[in-house]
Amino acid sequence: MTLTRRTLLERIGMIGGVGAAYMAMETMGLAAPTPPGAEDFRLADIAGNRRSIVILGAGIAGLVSAYELRRAGYDVTVLEARDRIGGRAWTVRGGDRIVQAGRPDQVAGFGDGLYFNAGPARIPSTHRVILGYAQRLGVRLEPFVNVNRSAGWDFGGKVQPERRMVEDMRGHLAELLAKAIDRKALDGVVSADEIAAIRGFLGPYAGIDAKGNYVPGGSSGYSVHGGGYNQEPVPLPALRLKDVAPSPAVTLPYLFEHIWDMQATMLQPVGGMDRIAHAIYDQVKPSVRLGSPVTAIRRSGNRVRIEHGPGRQATDGDYCVCTLGANLLEKIPNDFSPAKKAALKGVNYLPSVKVAFEAPRFWERDDHIYGGLAWTDRANENVIYPADRFGDDRGVLVAAYVAGWTNRDNPQKFAAFSNEERLRVCRDSVEALHPGRSRLLEKGVSVGWGLVPYSEGVGAIWPGGPGGGGARGPQYAELLRPEGPIVFAGEHLSYQGLWQEGAAMSAHEALKLVAAMAKAAQA
Repeated sequence: MTLTRRTLLERIGMIGGVGAAYMAMETMGLAAPTPPGAEDFRLADIAGNRRSIVILGAGIAGLVSAYELRRAGYDVTVLEARDRIGGRAWTVRGGDRIVQAGRPDQVAGFGDGLYFNAGPARIPSTHRVILGYAQRLGVRLEPFVNVNRSAGWDFGGKVQPERRMVEDMRGHLAELLAKAIDRKALDGVVSADEIAAIRGFLGPYAGIDAKGNYVPGGSSGYSVHGGGYNQEPVPLPALRLKDVAPSPAVTLPYLFEHIWDMQATMLQPVGGMDRIAHAIYDQVKPSVRLGSPVTAIRRSGNRVRIEHGPGRQATDGDYCVCTLGANLLEKIPNDFSPAKKAALKGVNYLPSVKVAFEAPRFWERDDHIYGGLAWTDRANENVIYPADRFGDDRGVLVAAYVAGWTNRDNPQKFAAFSNEERLRVCRDSVEALHPGRSRLLEKGVSVGWGLVPYSEGVGAIWPGGPGGGGARGPQYAELLRPEGPIVFAGEHLSYQGLWQEGAAMSAHEALKLVAAMAKAAQA
């Protein structure tokens, strides 16, 4: 049977989970990068009669829409259900309240200047649109350390430094290739010149000796580190092949840094991810009404009427930009066509969970880990070390980002845990990685996005992974179509799902439709 890309992605997803399938999809080039020039987007100024726009949601898509429409001269009203802006681009600081349906509220107790990015944690340097807004509006950026060879991998009950796993895997694979070459297995498949070049390259690339054996040279670590005078370094012996591939769950960590939008350099706003959302908000603040949940979306002739707020107020407009997720939109009374209503049903959302603690920076002081991720086959999936304020006394350690990276069923299971159980699992994981230091974890909080009101998930799951790749079929196509004067935007309507970039670019596409409608109305 022919192994198609779709079949391969499905098999990877069955073994390694949603995250692994998404990352593999991106590695195969099925997630489109930001088109060149997208960061230069601007609507033409509207001439003559001003047009009124009602925007539903003050997340990234809604704020970008408001910013661009106001710049072009439109009359804008933004309706936001929460008492804050940013949507899933949410940074939790000391004193902030975390509300989850059916759970006791949590109040973050982090110290001054400390924060927890409960939503997006990093921005690829290739995401030119969202970075363009940051630069235009004066948001300072700093590196986000996405990979750290000193961080630990905890799989099969054994913890190894990432460098040892990665370098020994490289060595074992290179040894297999060298032996295949030396035994003439590739003769007639590759030219003799190319075989010779590859065989010579394997030595410096992966520590392959003249006999075709992998001999660690120190890249995987040392049992004795080199020191002054006569302290000669001694490289660690190679792990066995079965030790560097203990389970399918380890697949994603090996792929992680090779993925298009996980490659260095990664960036983050100084002071918290929500700095970008707030910088845009500062430009559109007079147009935004907080605490105004949408209760109905109605057509009024060729215009729109949006009912909202506790008193069911009504706001009319010539057009509407709806940035609400499909999972929320299908529950709101509306005048959509039967086709649109049908398309809104059954769009699944990833119930990711993040857990964070404040602690003295033992990972820096004792283990010399500055940023990066530790990976594990435990239920918390990974640990993210802070990449800001290196050398400070205290920091916020993200002890779980559960998204199905290593087990496709795990997000639902972990999300069902009580807050206390989530914290316990994470403490146990940190203890395995840093023996004796889990007792230093304080002020733990968890955010289960499936239970966060007005989100109910961190992002849409399309075929091929959360972001999705390849053809998405008629359901997705229908969600892109306007409903008369109503257009739609959000990360779920992009091929960069789960990213702020996707939300911003989908907003741009929706605004092009609005501009075309306004131009036609003036003709």
